[in-house]
Amino acid sequence: MTATLVDGRAMGNAIRVELREEVKRYVQERGQAPGLVIVRVGGDAASGVYSKAILRIANDIGVTARLEQLPALTSSDELRSLLLHLNADDATQGIIVQMPLPGHLAQKMVVDTIAPEKDIDGISPQSAGNLFLGVPSFLPSTAAAVVEILERMHIPLEGKRVVILGRSNVVGKPLSLMLLQKHATVTICHSHTQNLRELTQQADILVAAVGRARMVTAELVRPGATVIDVGINALPEGGITGDVDMGSVSLVAGLLTPTPGGVGPLTNVMLLKQCVQAAWLHAGRETLQDPIEAEA
Repeated sequence: MTATLVDGRAMGNAIRVELREEVKRYVQERGQAPGLVIVRVGGDAASGVYSKAILRIANDIGVTARLEQLPALTSSDELRSLLLHLNADDATQGIIVQMPLPGHLAQKMVVDTIAPEKDIDGISPQSAGNLFLGVPSFLPSTAAAVVEILERMHIPLEGKRVVILGRSNVVGKPLSLMLLQKHATVTICHSHTQNLRELTQQADILVAAVGRARMVTAELVRPGATVIDVGINALPEGGITGDVDMGSVSLVAGLLTPTPGGVGPLTNVMLLKQCVQAAWLHAGRETLQDPIEAEA
C-alpha cells in the first residue's frame, strides 16, 4: 500500500479563491474590506516569519491587514492599552497577538483582554468555553485546518476511532472537541500514556501533534488509516520534518499529510477565513456554523 498524499498547498489555494469572492461580497455590501491587526512584541524570528505569511495571504484575498510591531520592553499596561484600542476600533474585525511573548508579559492578560468577537485564533476563555459547550465559536487555526482537511478529503468521521497524540491547548484539546461534535470516538494520548502502540493501531484516523521528529513509525499505524501530521521540527542539517516518519508510514497508511506541504499551508488560511467570518459577525450577519448536536 502506498498512501495518498494530501496537497495542503493546493487545498489552501482553493480556499483562498473562495475567500476572495467572500471578501468582494463584503466590500460591496459594507464599503470597506475586513480589517486584521497582528500584534508582535519583540523580535522572535519564528513569529516574524508567521506574521509575514499572514500579511501575504491577507493581501492576496483582499483583507486589510497591518502589523503593530512593539519593542521587547513594552510593558503589560502598554500592550493591554493597545488591545483595548483595537477592541474598540470598528475598522478592526480580527486581532492576533504573536506568541511567544517576552518573559515579563503574561499570555493570560492577552487572552483575557482580546474581545471574544475579534479573537479569530480562538484563544480567549469564551472561545474555549463555547467550543467545550458545542456553541459556535472561533477555533484555534491549526485544529481547524485538520478538520478542514478531513472534510475536504471526504474522510468519514461519524463512529470512527480517532487517536490524537498530544494534548496542547492549540491542537490536541480543541481538536478532540471538534471531532466529538462530528460523532467520532476520540482518544488523546500523551507522554504518560501506556500501551501507546495498542491504542494507535486501533485508529481509523491518527493525528500526530507532539513536536517530536518522526516519532510515528509504521508499527504505530493501522493499515489503511488516515494519518495527519501536525508536527513541525527543525532538522540539525537544515529543513523541517514532521512527527511522522513519512518513509515508513507512507507504505502503510491510506492517506497521509506530508510535512512540509500538508497542514501548515492551511493553518494561516483558516485564520483569515475566521477573520472574514468575524467581519460578517460584526456587520450583524451570522456565519459561524452551529456544531452538530452531540449524542450519547
